[in-house]
Amino acid sequence: MTTVLYIEDNFENRILVRRVLQAEGYEVAEATSASEALNILKDLKPDLILTDINMPEMDGYTLTAKIKEMPDFQHTPVVAMTANVMRGDKERSLKAGCDGYIQKPIDIDLLAGQVERFIKKAGAK
Repeated sequence: MTTVLYIEDNFENRILVRRVLQAEGYEVAEATSASEALNILKDLKPDLILTDINMPEMDGYTLTAKIKEMPDFQHTPVVAMTANVMRGDKERSLKAGCDGYIQKPIDIDLLAGQVERFIKKAGAK
């Protein structure tokens, strides 16, 4: 089964993403903070990591950089899911090491297809 780790401090967003992805057959692990995500990654090797950018304690840019420094996750796609949609925000996410960018509010009709494309693209590398 394909596993997605979703890092998001907003409860409602976690419920929405989990429901959409589980309905498409994905297993969804969740973390409410960057530190919780780093702990989860000690025992879980997800096929894709979705991360919010604006989180307390450590933002998604810093978290992505830390994940990409870990040997086991250098090739795991990390995708920013963020409401940061001003000019330059997508580029900043990519510069931080994200492999992609999904804009909030989330389009539930497109989300599963977006996730599938990121996973397939990573498998082709």
